[in-house]
Amino acid sequence: MRERISKLTQIVEIFSAKSLEDVEQLRLTYLSKKGEISALFDDFRNVPNEQKREIGQLLNVLRTKATDKINALREQLSDSAQTAETEDFTRTAEPLELGARHPLSLVKNEIIDIFSRIGFTVASGPEIEDDWHVFGALNFPPEHPARDMQDTFFIEKNPDILLRTHTSSVQTRIMTSQKPPIRVLCPGRVYRNEAISYRAHCFFHQVEGLYIDKNVSFADLKQALLYFAKEMFGENTEIRLRPSYFPFTEPSAEMDISCNLCGGKGCPFCKHTGWVEILGCGMVDPNVLKECGIDPEIYSGYAFGMGIERITNLKFQVKDLRLFSENDVRFLKQF
Repeated sequence: MRERISKLTQIVEIFSAKSLEDVEQLRLTYLSKKGEISALFDDFRNVPNEQKREIGQLLNVLRTKATDKINALREQLSDSAQTAETEDFTRTAEPLELGARHPLSLVKNEIIDIFSRIGFTVASGPEIEDDWHVFGALNFPPEHPARDMQDTFFIEKNPDILLRTHTSSVQTRIMTSQKPPIRVLCPGRVYRNEAISYRAHCFFHQVEGLYIDKNVSFADLKQALLYFAKEMFGENTEIRLRPSYFPFTEPSAEMDISCNLCGGKGCPFCKHTGWVEILGCGMVDPNVLKECGIDPEIYSGYAFGMGIERITNLKFQVKDLRLFSENDVRFLKQF
């Protein structure tokens, strides 16, 4: 794997193109779903566990380097084509302002970057799902009261087709299509039939993580989450885990971090407790593993999930969730 990465890195460094068509061909050859770099990510699951962190970092560096090189070539050739054209004298004299990343995208990318350092790869799935992937495979029997925890949007009154209420549906797809070890991060948009207010919306964004292998313990989960909290909110951040309930994990917990505004001393933001809840987590229930075709006698795993809006609120002190979807330029310019 290292030799393949090294060889592709050398190729990327000497990328050249004479036209935008050549640039697009480079992108298809190396960065498309069937490209050579994507094939390396597909083979990542076969890398020994002790090498995953190192190989994962090398793969991410390679993909970033290839993306930057292709974007640079595309920009260079686009500029050359534009300068060859006649100057447009009808264009406004006002300088055009450059756009910026949405705050949710900034935080999502930071979360992905943090977990990629410890071997997690990104997985995605459809937003319109079937009942089995969203509920059935995750230990939600048809009459289970836990289904009442989430108000669901159904498609054309079909009880089997719905808008996903959590990105756990991506985890079930991964578990049914891949053999352990599995270490994936699942970011995406989810939908719930809730009244829109400053603290809730009918759609929002989640990042969920799943790790399945032999001898995975709750201690592994705690260490991964502690690493994330310190990287995201600062080295002095502390965490605590409180017992909770989720149908798809057992035992389950909710994780709090020490308030990043008052340092845990107590303030109005943390309701004078010194702690702020940021995510739910737990060990994957054996019934879920069995339902997805994984032997719970051999494998164990942990899962966690967090709302990107929640993390963004903590990081940038945004008090109203509606601001994230209203596209108010005055708000977006701050980022």
